Amino acid sequence: MNMERLSRWPGRQRKSRFARQPGAALFQGLRVRLTLWYCGVLGAALILFGVFLYVGAQHILPAPVEGEAAIRAHGRVNQWLVISPERACSSFAPPPETSAPSAPYMVACFDQNGQLLPANTTLRLPLAFLTNSAARAALKTGTASDIVDAGSPIGHIYRYAQVVPNPIGSGIQGVIVIGESIEPQETALSALLFLLLGVGGVTLLGAGLGGLFLAHRALEPARLAWTNQQRFIADASHELRTPLTLLRADAEVLLRSRKKLEAEDAMLLEDIVAEANHMANLANNMLTLARLDSNAAHREHEVLNLADVAQAGIRRVQALAEQRKVSIQTEIAARPQVIGDQTLLGQAILALLDNAIKYNRPRGKVSISTTEEQDQALLKVSDTGIGITADHLPHLGERFYRVDKARSREAGGTGLGLSIARSIVTAHGGTLTLTSVPGEGTTVAITLPLARRIAIGNKQALPEHTASLPERVP
Repeated sequence: MNMERLSRWPGRQRKSRFARQPGAALFQGLRVRLTLWYCGVLGAALILFGVFLYVGAQHILPAPVEGEAAIRAHGRVNQWLVISPERACSSFAPPPETSAPSAPYMVACFDQNGQLLPANTTLRLPLAFLTNSAARAALKTGTASDIVDAGSPIGHIYRYAQVVPNPIGSGIQGVIVIGESIEPQETALSALLFLLLGVGGVTLLGAGLGGLFLAHRALEPARLAWTNQQRFIADASHELRTPLTLLRADAEVLLRSRKKLEAEDAMLLEDIVAEANHMANLANNMLTLARLDSNAAHREHEVLNLADVAQAGIRRVQALAEQRKVSIQTEIAARPQVIGDQTLLGQAILALLDNAIKYNRPRGKVSISTTEEQDQALLKVSDTGIGITADHLPHLGERFYRVDKARSREAGGTGLGLSIARSIVTAHGGTLTLTSVPGEGTTVAITLPLARRIAIGNKQALPEHTASLPERVP
């Protein structure tokens, strides 16, 4: 595997340069979401406009045909009553050489039982038009209408049926059905639908491209402000470390002469040391987060054994665990290998172990396990602590968010440990998930791509999470 050669591909270099820009992932996600919202709103407006236009056209285009059919049916009824049924039922049959009617409309007559009169059987009218469904409906309601498909080349026919009353007494003499082809209207509706879909699709495509451009331009001030904020946080955190270190050192020097000091003065100096330590930890965490956010943190990419990194973290917190009377258990089901920075991954695991110990019960347990699942390296840190309620779970990982602020402050927490761990895991192309049951404990799972999966991916297509790898990958 020649990963150094693969990392020098032009596409890879362009992607790496973009990935190294401060907040690239954050603002890329915002840009995509803004564009999707814009396209979604525009698409909904286009759909509503298209539906109203199409439904309106469906009612407007056939309206003249329906009105003419009703007028013609009324005239044929008068002919039936005044002249003769034969005259009223006469239809314009098409010439023998064509199957299409030469008249602008068709006529069919039915008796009082809804049966087609014999005079119509000799006419070359479409069979679909001669069905008695409209006549039977008219016998019940007086008038009826429907649309039938006569096939090519006539197409759809609009039928209007009206009963012929008995002028002498009650009863019905028959039913007259008038039919007119609405194929031109159907063609116009089809053309309108095609036009709406075509114009709508092109409009959405243009809106998507334009939305990406506009979102990029709109987010430029926010990107600049965010970059300046991250730079300020990093610079301020860096500058604070030196005076805090000096303050703590001076207080510790004074505490060496505790016997010469008043008891209240000694307690004040101890408070100064404790607060200086807390502020130093806070400044270091803020500096780490600022560097991770801006992608300025130096990262070594080498093949690591995740189980060994976990064991190293356990050794570092062993003294704290003994002090809190918490036992640590390891379950090494597999020794997965990942590509990453040993220092940063160790810091992430250390933050999870630190939380599991500090928020555990006396004589509680912390278990850490490593395994492989579906080409992924999985590390879990579980505790038997107080647990976290469901309403707090969505906010865990937010900066400075604490479930129990009083207890977190007493334990020396800053509310940034989980945020740092999540940022480190995300920078390595992995995910961090957290589950908890109040009163039973909390489990944090880290999922990272296996080293062999990254190697296979580089032979085929460069994966997303390797975009920020430097060219000197071992």
